[in-house]
Amino acid sequence: MGDEVLSLRAGERVSLSGMIYTARDEAHLRMMEEGIPFDPEGAAVYHCGPVVKNNRIIAAGPTTSARMNELSGFLLDAGVRALIGKGGMGDTVREALRGRGVYLAFTGGCAALAASRMTLKGVFFEDLGMPEAVWAIECRDLPLTVAIDAEGNDLFFDVHRRAEKRFDKMF
Repeated sequence: MGDEVLSLRAGERVSLSGMIYTARDEAHLRMMEEGIPFDPEGAAVYHCGPVVKNNRIIAAGPTTSARMNELSGFLLDAGVRALIGKGGMGDTVREALRGRGVYLAFTGGCAALAASRMTLKGVFFEDLGMPEAVWAIECRDLPLTVAIDAEGNDLFFDVHRRAEKRFDKMF
């Protein structure tokens, strides 16, 4: 991914094809200690612990991205252009994405859909176990929504703010 991601806007639907790398909590911590095992420049990191059997991805649903709020900065600093997951991310990540990248949301509960569009290409940190290893995956037309854009627009934050206003009016 290059500078084209900077023109994406929150709310847009996109279709992603190309290489992505899964990473959850333990993988982030390992990469912080030992280095990123893939070229991060222009990369997409998917917050996912896939189910893999016989070198095939069976299920690849997103995990809650907010768990990686404090663990994502070094990836963005290294050149990662997109984070993918569910549930939104915090202010720190929203600010870190400004002018650099985007957060793309994938619907929870659609693990089989994701897997049907993925081909396993490799694995790093396999000793962490299946859900925590970093899996290199080629995806085809993965349907995503731009949830945080490079200008700081954030769908999840906007919905939360509107809900708070409605709640305040009710009580």
